[in-house]
Amino acid sequence: MQSDSVEVLTQVDTQSFETRTYAKVTWRIVPFLMFCYLVAYLDRVNVGFAKLQMSSDLHFSETVYGLGAGIFFIAYFLVEIPSNIILHRVGARLWMARIMITWGLISSGMAFVTTPTAFYVMRFLLGLAEAGFYPGVILYLSYWYPSHRRGKMFAAFAAAVPLSGLVGGPLSGLVLHSFNGAMNHAGWQWLFFIEGLPSIAAGIGAIFLLTDGISKAKWLAADEREFLEQQIRADSTHKVEHSLGDIFRNGRVWLLTAIYFCMICGFYTVGFWLPTLISSTGVKDPLHIGLLTAIPYGAAAATMLLVSRSADRQRERRWHLAFTAVLGGVGLIMSAAFGTQPVLAMIGLTLAAMGGLSTLPLFWSLPTAFLGGSAAAAGIALINSWGNLAGFVSPYLIGFIKDMTHSTNPGLYAMAGALFLGSLLIFLVPAKVVNR
Repeated sequence: MQSDSVEVLTQVDTQSFETRTYAKVTWRIVPFLMFCYLVAYLDRVNVGFAKLQMSSDLHFSETVYGLGAGIFFIAYFLVEIPSNIILHRVGARLWMARIMITWGLISSGMAFVTTPTAFYVMRFLLGLAEAGFYPGVILYLSYWYPSHRRGKMFAAFAAAVPLSGLVGGPLSGLVLHSFNGAMNHAGWQWLFFIEGLPSIAAGIGAIFLLTDGISKAKWLAADEREFLEQQIRADSTHKVEHSLGDIFRNGRVWLLTAIYFCMICGFYTVGFWLPTLISSTGVKDPLHIGLLTAIPYGAAAATMLLVSRSADRQRERRWHLAFTAVLGGVGLIMSAAFGTQPVLAMIGLTLAAMGGLSTLPLFWSLPTAFLGGSAAAAGIALINSWGNLAGFVSPYLIGFIKDMTHSTNPGLYAMAGALFLGSLLIFLVPAKVVNR
């Protein structure tokens, strides 16, 4: 009887120690990474708000905007894999700092764009600078958390995207509304300049706040470091180390890349076109547009966290991801079908954001469940770089279609179709591989 009580007490103490240790790690690294991604996403998609003034000021067509918005991802594609391999070798602290400082400088430099060519060049340079950040963070979190804890950590990190919209939408609208004409500069120029500065500050902060791995975390006690390393070792027993060549020949990695491509189609349709779609319902004041974007992004933040927690708790990944993809597709169709009815269109856009944005943290629980070490660095980067080509295809295609048809509806239907296709492909991934 006494031994049973001791055993129960030991289990309680162990669980308490585990909870305290992971809470300590989470509060140390996740809020800062969320802030970094918030400003990264803001710098990546604030061009959607700038378009409200920039296109008319610089006489850019919808195709020019779509190509400029999307060309970011061509550069992203070219250097994503080497960037993630460098991070794995030299550590996250200095490499993340390099990424954030350079993208902040380039983002602020967008204020000086005057021609389509300059627009393309600066967006391309921004893609080169930022490449490696998102997959780098996914890889970095896999160093600290075992598979069954990653879903909610990925969601907490990715929640920076809807938070960026929640905060950045009204902020961007306010800058466009209030700064237009200040010191003889347009509101969109102030928008780029102001919103690039936090990224530079975050890059400097990374040098002091990030730790390259568990073994170097002096802010953890020795027994905490040992416990965390044991958890990672135990989680890695089912993973097989692959060479870079093996990753490129791995059919499962390419299947995940195709799924991710479909998810990104929906994700960036919301990111790049939400202000324009709201404007098309009849709302013209940039401040009002910015305030309205907070509604879809706020709903997306709640959905992302709730669905990811459910996936972690049930250790089920495929149905959760398929559900959010279908929800996003239905929302895009609804926003197109009811584009002239502001209330119904906003409901559709909110559903599109809830589903489309929630796919990303759910998706990244799949490849990190079976890839480890340098294979994880290369595999995550490969999936992210090829999949993010959808970030080029979707805005360019929608812009081109709008110039040809004077409507965004066919483009929105196509992006909804991509989400539906991705939701079907998910079930080609064996459940036993990813449901951890």
